[in-house]
Amino acid sequence: MSGRDDPDQTYREFTEAVNMKPGELSTWLETEESKQVGWHKGGGESVGHQSGRRIIDLLRRKRDQLTEADYKHMRKVVGYVRRHMAQRPSGDVRATRWRYSLMNWGHDPVKAKLPPPGDPSRKALQRHGAPPEARRPRPA
Repeated sequence: MSGRDDPDQTYREFTEAVNMKPGELSTWLETEESKQVGWHKGGGESVGHQSGRRIIDLLRRKRDQLTEADYKHMRKVVGYVRRHMAQRPSGDVRATRWRYSLMNWGHDPVKAKLPPPGDPSRKALQRHGAPPEARRPRPA
């Protein structure tokens, strides 16, 4: 079995790539910025926007409820986030289409990185949200 087919590895990589909580992603997907970015296959909803709705569903399900199709989508999300993070533009990215597109896929590049799944500090973040800006670790 390759690493690509390993559900544990896929789940771990997905939860590292997706750093937005389901409610946060849902709120984001309602914004005009979210709806205006990405590839609009056939003129309708963008591929990333569709993916964001599916990511919300995946995050809200228990791990034992995930199907092979779900793991396939998780791998697609991980690949997208990795490719686009490698294309990070220079300067302030807070109000860029690049960031907005990544956010549709569940990754906000300006957020502090989440601790690994199961880590006590990750569970605290999920319960209480991110710490105030003054207490967040600064990127290197």
